[in-house]
Amino acid sequence: MVYRYVATCLFGLEALLGGEIDALGYKRTETLDGRIIFEGDETAAARANVRLRFAERLYLLCGIFNAVTFDELFENTKALPLEEFIDKTDEYPVSGHSIKSTLFSVPDCQRIIKKAASVRLGEKYALSVLPETGVRKKLEFFILKDRVMLMIELSGAPLHKRGYRPETVAAPLRETLAAALVATSRPRENVLLRDPFCGSGTIVIEGAMMMKNVSPGMKRSFAAEEFSLFPERIWKDARDEAHDLIVRDSAFEAFGSDIDENCVRIARESAMRAGVADAIDLRVMDALDISTEGRRGTVVTNPPYGERLLTEAECEKLYSEMGKQFKTLENWQFYILTPNERFPSLFGKRADKIKKLYNGMIPCFLYEFFKKQN
Repeated sequence: MVYRYVATCLFGLEALLGGEIDALGYKRTETLDGRIIFEGDETAAARANVRLRFAERLYLLCGIFNAVTFDELFENTKALPLEEFIDKTDEYPVSGHSIKSTLFSVPDCQRIIKKAASVRLGEKYALSVLPETGVRKKLEFFILKDRVMLMIELSGAPLHKRGYRPETVAAPLRETLAAALVATSRPRENVLLRDPFCGSGTIVIEGAMMMKNVSPGMKRSFAAEEFSLFPERIWKDARDEAHDLIVRDSAFEAFGSDIDENCVRIARESAMRAGVADAIDLRVMDALDISTEGRRGTVVTNPPYGERLLTEAECEKLYSEMGKQFKTLENWQFYILTPNERFPSLFGKRADKIKKLYNGMIPCFLYEFFKKQN
């Protein structure tokens, strides 16, 4: 049977996520800001959860319709074949979002969708009261410009939670964003990946996982594993497939360093849990002491913002000092994420490319410097 799925991502990562979905062999049917709809069989629930590196969550799409009144919301929800997705005893809490839509009250939309779903399921299962004592299936709505998507959440914990970073540090970088920064830098086996502000090591760990083809969801569980809709075997098959795809003889190397010894300790432990410690050199070091060490390299980093770690003035002084030191890295490329719009002038070099991304709720810019230094 062919199902429709929705994979969500951080704004700006749609192209990367779409490429992953294509590579898995599934058909994309629609791309929106922060989400992609695609078609796949029942195995897609497991394979996409285990393998997608840039997705935040995976959903099963129950239906799409337009609604500008609460009556339309009720009737169109009630018309969906929800019994195909929700069993007689399942718990089905409702949550969601409404953006630029006539029906802007999220609590009212929750109440009406819940009521409509209860009426539909009660009729189909011949029950006046549904017990909701079984498996929990989160029913989520997303209303954008009066267009309603009704979905069932399949991932459980967000997919950026790979499981290798239980202990974190101040201002951590989300794993999916770190993976996107690395992918944008076009990593290669013969080019060193270097993060001189590594914190808990997320960028270098994600880089090593990418180059060794370690699937991000191999070592975690998913909400949909409890759903009767999906056979138990598909989860084992998806993990076995991911395990067989690991590149075990990769020559890729990454160096991470930080001035904070505790950060480096956490990064080492996380790299071990991720299974990529053999590809990463982690050390305590001031970022301004970075050198080529006779290697070709690419710097991919997320320096302090002035939000929680340093003041804005201290950050701008650091950016200027970075520019002076990084000029010594002849022919290296730099990919630097920061919300500071003045970064290129402080760094002392014009960016070859600028991409807008979001680190949580903070709008940032990925400044790319890949032409030869002047």
